[in-house]
Amino acid sequence: MREARERVEAAETELGMELRARLQPFQDHYDQAVAESDADGLAGLCGGKHGRWGRICVLPEGHETSMEEPHWGRNSEGRPIAWVGSAPDDW
Repeated sequence: MREARERVEAAETELGMELRARLQPFQDHYDQAVAESDADGLAGLCGGKHGRWGRICVLPEGHETSMEEPHWGRNSEGRPIAWVGSAPDDW
């Protein structure tokens, strides 16, 4: 199971890096809204949050259909990461 998790994390990190150039402005907007405690700036963000792994999707709500992008943000180590669906919490 550990090997499978490591492969998934490696693939998600690789995809996150590939998408970084295009999606980094969303992370910047999220970081600024958090720093300023701007609830309006955080409203309308994707609900794709996986707190156990330190993941918070910083894209707008509905991005999977309107932008056709996976969830995207940073992992708990600060690296860009992209994922599809919900992360299992039992790994």
